[in-house]
Amino acid sequence: MKRKENLKELRLRAKKIVARLRKGFPGAKTALRHQNPFQLLVATILSAQCTDARVNMVTPGLFAKYPTVGHFASLKQEELEEEIRSTGFFRNKARSIIAASKSITEQFGGAVPNTMEDLLKLGGVGRKTANCVLGGAFGINEGVVVDTHVERLSQRLGLTTQKSAEKIERDLMEIIPQSDWYELSNLLILHGRKVCSARKPRCPECSLKRLCPSADSFMRTFWKQT
Repeated sequence: MKRKENLKELRLRAKKIVARLRKGFPGAKTALRHQNPFQLLVATILSAQCTDARVNMVTPGLFAKYPTVGHFASLKQEELEEEIRSTGFFRNKARSIIAASKSITEQFGGAVPNTMEDLLKLGGVGRKTANCVLGGAFGINEGVVVDTHVERLSQRLGLTTQKSAEKIERDLMEIIPQSDWYELSNLLILHGRKVCSARKPRCPECSLKRLCPSADSFMRTFWKQT
């Protein structure tokens, strides 16, 4: 049975993982298209349970029709629902976007706040969305964005044994330098989309296979199927 890593060893392995991912995905950043913090906030809310590609199909027309926070704050929910229907869960998303827009208008003078504390005051905004906005719009590393890709890969790579997003984020923040938190999310998301997919991870060609405790079992499955 393989000896369990201590914290120092885990941090060193995590450092190597980040370095290899950087080499494979230089300049990694969010795929959500945006021109300002508010657009990124809206796009991030829309991206829940939806692909970034689909969101990017919806947002150009949406932002052209409603160019300011004030426009969104004054929208009727039914109007916004129709605009974003194709992203799924459109009722909840419309409710969150309108609530956040009203909060920004009424509490922050129409400007998206740039602290975790204030972002969490906005209607419909949780840590994941707040981390996306802080990292992507303001360059602030307040935490790690834990989406489905980050959750899956951090578990497969043995960086956490936790199941909840909050606990996974806490584990990653302990072993990864703060300066790398937002970049780590984007690197893992890209690697999850292109290599380490949920159903058929491409372990034989993965740059992380020698650093991944799950690779051997996946590789055995791969060879049985070929």
